[in-house]
This record gives sequence, structure tokens and C-alpha cells, in this order.
Amino acid sequence: MKYIVSYQNPNNHYIDIEYIIDNVSSDNLEIQLPAWRPGRYELGNFAKNVQKWDAFDASGKLLTSKKLTKDLWEVETNGANQVHIKYNYYAAEINAGSSYLDDNQLYINGVNCFLYVPNRQNESCELELIIPKDYEVASGLTPTNKHQFTTENFHELVDSPFIASNDLKHHTFSESGVKFHLWFNGESKPDFTILETDFRKFCKNQIDAFGGFPVEEYHFLFQILTYRTYHGVEHYNSTVISLGPSYDIMRKEGWYNELLGVSSHELYHTWNVKQIRPIEMYPYDYSKENYTYLGYIDEGVTTYMGDKFLFSSEVFDWEQYAKTFDQLLSKHYNNFGVNNYSVAQSSFDTWLDGYVKGTPGRKGSIYTEGALIAFITDVFILKNTNNEKSLNTVMQKLYNDYALQGKGVSDTDYKNIVEEIAGTDYNEIYSNLIHGNKDYTPLLKEALTYIGCKLEIKPSVNYHEASLGFKVHIENGATIVDNIYPNSIAENLGLSVNDEIIAINGIKMNQDIEHWGNYFCKDDIALSIKRELGTIYKLVFESTDKSEGFKDYKIVKCESNNNFTQWLSV
Repeated sequence: MKYIVSYQNPNNHYIDIEYIIDNVSSDNLEIQLPAWRPGRYELGNFAKNVQKWDAFDASGKLLTSKKLTKDLWEVETNGANQVHIKYNYYAAEINAGSSYLDDNQLYINGVNCFLYVPNRQNESCELELIIPKDYEVASGLTPTNKHQFTTENFHELVDSPFIASNDLKHHTFSESGVKFHLWFNGESKPDFTILETDFRKFCKNQIDAFGGFPVEEYHFLFQILTYRTYHGVEHYNSTVISLGPSYDIMRKEGWYNELLGVSSHELYHTWNVKQIRPIEMYPYDYSKENYTYLGYIDEGVTTYMGDKFLFSSEVFDWEQYAKTFDQLLSKHYNNFGVNNYSVAQSSFDTWLDGYVKGTPGRKGSIYTEGALIAFITDVFILKNTNNEKSLNTVMQKLYNDYALQGKGVSDTDYKNIVEEIAGTDYNEIYSNLIHGNKDYTPLLKEALTYIGCKLEIKPSVNYHEASLGFKVHIENGATIVDNIYPNSIAENLGLSVNDEIIAINGIKMNQDIEHWGNYFCKDDIALSIKRELGTIYKLVFESTDKSEGFKDYKIVKCESNNNFTQWLSV
């Protein structure tokens, strides 16, 4: 299999791709484009970006072809031993999982735009890039020549994104026998001295925890953008991370901690998901949904362990770590979907509504709820093994006994291994939290108490949240209601999700609802709102302190103790 990538006018964002298939022996050949990408468990429907698509034999003669489904084509080979598919792909979206072309870069996630023959995915692939001579290529791909690469199979090809540009900033360092690459693209001023110091610490800590690294080299590919964004996607020996705005990336009081957080998270995915993989995704079927309940492991454990390794390696201090944990608590307790869907059900249904909020109060988050369950499970194992084993012991075993043996992991496998390591029944957590929607609070408090911490709950500092019971976000300058507390004053008086708050007591909102809400907190409040269909309403709220509205949730470290130290080190 060979892929030749080129382009004519980068500003129209169309990438030209020639896909060459050798050793064709059938009269009809099916050609598939992936419908989704590993790391994001929702349909992407990438075929919508294909404008032109034709099949030819080796002499350039047009072959008859037709589309069978939205992303599957059939070619009548007419006896041809070699088939050339020439097509283009519109690449105008830039994030950690997309593809993008302009006059400054060619950036490709191959799973977006590389075709494959369904029964020949394990054959080796060649990739040739016809790009400016001064372009450098940031990628985990194996080069055979300048701008030419080879992969063992299609899976490796589409799991190896690349950025080609003449403006890449590159730094390498070796840690624990692994060569790490830091690539920065876009408007950026990376301080590689600071970056290497921090990255070394959490890279070493994670490698030590697993007793080795799955690959010899690893590439962090940073797409630095000029506007606020945060996104990361894991790959076999690399990750793409999009962050912005540029001026905030290296500021420790800005987004530098977010850079560290997403980098540690994506590195942990090198073991968890890229190696330790749900049995339903072993191997990947790129043509359709790969349903699994294991999002609580895939993303939940990774979220928890990624942050914990930053703390245990002393990249984060307690204040920084507690802030990340507080964010998990706040997201969990202020998402009322956790009362309806378990985290396992929410994992299964990412294929329905992806990573958007979706229908209000329907489901939880595999990241948030999964991470809190991972913490509870970590302490559960510590308590039952006299602090000798932990969740890390479970992940080591999954890596050694499943990933390295070429086996996928099932939901039951995970439960059985936790019970084997802990030496006791795991059913309370497994049935009530993972597959149930019981209140997390009792087990959270118990786990926090064990490591010398406590859960502190305070009313929100914003009156409209704490007393009226609704949250907002700013969208194109408008103040939009995005969450309403069940049985709150706001719900009972008729406020709806997606209402736009126009004014409070006749004063127009200017992205400052928290200030005006607090200003009028002892007065009756009249909200002028606009519904989605354009109707204007006025809702009057009488001054009251009786509402059970939104709260702030914090983890508080009471005192250091032996359990806390063991929690960090085991």
C-alpha cells in the first residue's frame, strides 16, 4: 500500500491524495474511509470532506466505481493488478484530532483521510509527502528518506499524525532510556529548559510505575493557537495537543499547568488505551461504532493517574493538585445526569452524543466520574492491602497480562483483577458507582478521610447559582443558561436551559451576571430573558435564601499521615 500526499493551492485547504493498491486479484475491490478515530468515541463521518474520488489502473485508465455507503466505495478492477485511487480531502479545521492545510503547514491525522482495503489492514504502508523542501516533519513515523516514511501496517499509519512546516520548534531529551521529542508549531515561545525539567519528572515517574515504556521514542506535538483552546489526542508513540492562546502557554499563572496536565494525561494513554485496550476495540473497526462500557478506565483512570503523577513527581504542589481535584468534584456534583446514567452507560453512549453536553440531566462524564471512581478504587486497594498495593498495581497487571499478551480487557476482567489485588469483594463500587447511579459522597468521604483529607462543601459565591439555582455560559457575548438545579427557584419559576439572560432589574447584561446578581441579592430580581424562538419573557424572583442551589466542592488536606504518603508512593 502506498499513499502520495500533495496539494496545489494550500489556501483552499484541499489535500490531494493518491492511494496505490498492489496485488489486486479480485474483480471488485472495496475501499473504506474511517468513520471515526480512536481516542474520540463518536462517529466523525470524515467522508463528508471528500470532494473528488476516482479509480484508475496503472496506465491511468479510468475504472468504474460507485459508492456503497457514506464512506465505502466499490471499484470494478477490470483485471487490473494495481489500482490507483485519486481523491482530495478538505482540511480546514484545526484541533488535536483533525487535519489542516494552509500556506504555513500541512497537518494530517491519517485516520481522517487515508483510505484502506478492509481485509488488508495488516499490510505494510509507504507514505510520500510532496511538500516544500524546507519543511520539517514532526511525527512518530519511521523515515526512509526526506519526506518519505514507512509503517508496519495501516493501524500504525493512521495512528501517527504529523505536522509538516518550516516553522517547527524542536527539542529532545532522553529519560529512562526513552528519547522524548517536544515539537511546537504555531505562534509560540517555548522555554525548553523549564519544559524539560518538568516533563522529565512526570515521564520518569510514569515509566517507573509500569517498569518500562512501550516504545523507544515519543513525540509531543503541540499545535499552539492564538485563541483559547484545550484538546489532546493520544497515539501509539505520540500525542497531538492543541492549546491557546499563545501568550498564555508558558505563564504559570496562565495555562502552563494545563499544558502539563494534558501532557501527563496523554502520556499515560501510551499504556492505557493504546496498549491496555477494551476487548471491543481489539482490533479497531474503523467502519462503525466500537461500543464499550470501559470509558471509566480509558479516560477516567487516565485523568486521575495523569494528575496524580504530576503531584507525586513534584511537578504540582498540593495547591495545584487540589485545584484539579476540586474541578472534578464541582463537575460531578453539578452534573445532574449522574442521577440517571451510570458512568458505564455514559461510556456506551458517547457514540450517540459524543462529547457535547447533550440532553440536560441525561448522562455523566467518563472523565469526571471515571476519575473519582479511580480515586475511590485506589484508596480501596490501599486500605485492603495495608498500603502495599494500589490502582497502579492493577494497571501494571493489565499491561503485563493483557496488553503484552495481545489481549483486550473486558469489564469483568477489570473487576476480577481489582478483587484479586485487593483480596476482597469490589462489588459495592462496581455495582453502585460504575454500573449504578448511587451517591458518590459516602465513599468519597471515606477515601478522603483515609488519606488525611476531607470534602468541604460551600455555597457558590454567585447569587444566581447559590440561591436561584442556575448556571450560565457566555456565547458570542450573550449570557446563556446552561444548567438548572432540579427543584430550584429558577426551575420552579420557569427558567429553561438555553434561555438568554438579557437584563437583571432592567439593566442589560454585559457578561457580568455574577456582579449584578450579587448586587441585587437582597432585592426582588426581575430577569428579562429571550427564548430560543425569540419570545421575550420576564421572570420575577422574590428575595430568599431557601434555595438549594449550586455549591463549591473542595478537597482539603487536614494533615500529612502515613496513608497519605503511601497513597502518593504506591
